[in-house]
Amino acid sequence: MATTVGQRLAALRAEHDLTLASLSEMTGISKSTLSRLETDQRKPTLELLLPLSRAYQVSLDDLVGAPEVGDPRVQMKPRELDHGRVGIPLTRSIGPLQAWKMILSDADLHEPRVHEGYEWFYVLSGRIRLRLGDKEVVLRAGEVAEFDCRQPHAFCSADGRPAEILSLFGKQGERIHTRAAPPNRS
Repeated sequence: MATTVGQRLAALRAEHDLTLASLSEMTGISKSTLSRLETDQRKPTLELLLPLSRAYQVSLDDLVGAPEVGDPRVQMKPRELDHGRVGIPLTRSIGPLQAWKMILSDADLHEPRVHEGYEWFYVLSGRIRLRLGDKEVVLRAGEVAEFDCRQPHAFCSADGRPAEILSLFGKQGERIHTRAAPPNRS
């Protein structure tokens, strides 16, 4: 059975063998407020929980019974994409912003596509050929491209050898801003 914050506060006070009066002196919180907190008649605020956390020498998470944080690692499962590409999702769920590692080995620049969203990619290794509208560029490892996906675009390996990119894509057109160095303010 889950315990409430009030039940945890009452248990901690008993465990430390404190009266409401002595805890009030330690924390600067009135006895009536402490009593209402312990009986769940008052919502615990950060302003009230911080001095209690210090008095009991426990973390805020322990004080409120916060769940343990799970394993933050994303389970990366490669997926076969169109044109022989392999995509490895780097985000847990499909949301407004997605991160992918992609491996491209096809050197055929396919028909440019247009769709909603904004894309940013960083070339990890190899060379990438990008066609954006009427322009075509080759990006090497360490170079970055960003563009509005409503412009006709296509990209592939520039030489048929595997190339890897880190891609951030926002379906709603979020912009990813990068700056290599701060502007020179002379």
